[in-house]
Amino acid sequence: MFVPAPYRQPATSWMVDILRGNPLALMVSNGPEAAGPYATHLPVIQDPTMTEEWSADLSGAKLLGHMNRANPHWKALADGTQVLLTFTGPHAYVSPTVYQKPFAAPTWDFTSVHVHGVLRKIEQDRAGEETLELVRSTVRAFEADFGDDWDMADSIDYFRKILPAVGAFRIDVSGAEGMFKLSQEQDPDVRERVRESFGQQESSRHREAARLMSRLPPPGCPHAA
Repeated sequence: MFVPAPYRQPATSWMVDILRGNPLALMVSNGPEAAGPYATHLPVIQDPTMTEEWSADLSGAKLLGHMNRANPHWKALADGTQVLLTFTGPHAYVSPTVYQKPFAAPTWDFTSVHVHGVLRKIEQDRAGEETLELVRSTVRAFEADFGDDWDMADSIDYFRKILPAVGAFRIDVSGAEGMFKLSQEQDPDVRERVRESFGQQESSRHREAARLMSRLPPPGCPHAA
């Protein structure tokens, strides 16, 4: 991903926040030559056994995901396949009316993280325990962040019934790039008007973009709040 200097992530935590807050990734990998690349939207979490701190470019991180085994994308994946995961965060259209100056062009502010890595298939044993644990880890992560702490205990037998259809995998992250295009190229007063405009919208993604803009470090400061 091409990331102009003003839009590079202010800190590693910004990329991690996008991954955790927007875990429905688009995973892309090469398919058969006649088919071209495959792309699948799927939920991804951090491997809960990962105890190391996130590196500056997320290299060394381990992610977990799953997809339907009936998906042709799954059949095209081999152990060791290079994949790209795209995570999309808050984004919003910027109208030139917000700039309040005679010459301006519209644009789209957005946030995105591209994660590169190597996929390792989790081959199911007879009991499918490793795949089951991945599903349980996914439920725990999403219930904690987005749900109501649902107790899955009564559904484990149901999980076991659907496991044959679950294609589970790990991704060993080799690197990542984050793009946080939030009007940093504009003068501070213009950027503030953009932030205020986003914050007044009913759309949650506009308000999330405004909150991110509020965290931007002052010009020349390398660290974010």
